[in-house]
Amino acid sequence: MARKINKSDCVGCGTCQRVCIIGCITQEDDRKRVINESACVDCGACQLACPKKCIFPN
Repeated sequence: MARKINKSDCVGCGTCQRVCIIGCITQEDDRKRVINESACVDCGACQLACPKKCIFPN
C-alpha cells in the first residue's frame, strides 16, 4: 500500500521529497509534491517528516 499526498493541504516545502529513500516523490508545476504510488515502498518516512501532516496511507 503506497502513501498519498493531500494536495490541498500541501504547502510545497519539499521535506517529504528530501527524506524519501527511493526518490518516488516529485515536484509539480505548482510546487506541490506527488508520490509515484507504483514505486512507493510504504516506509512511512515522508508521512513522519511532513510538517503539515498531509501524507497518509492510500
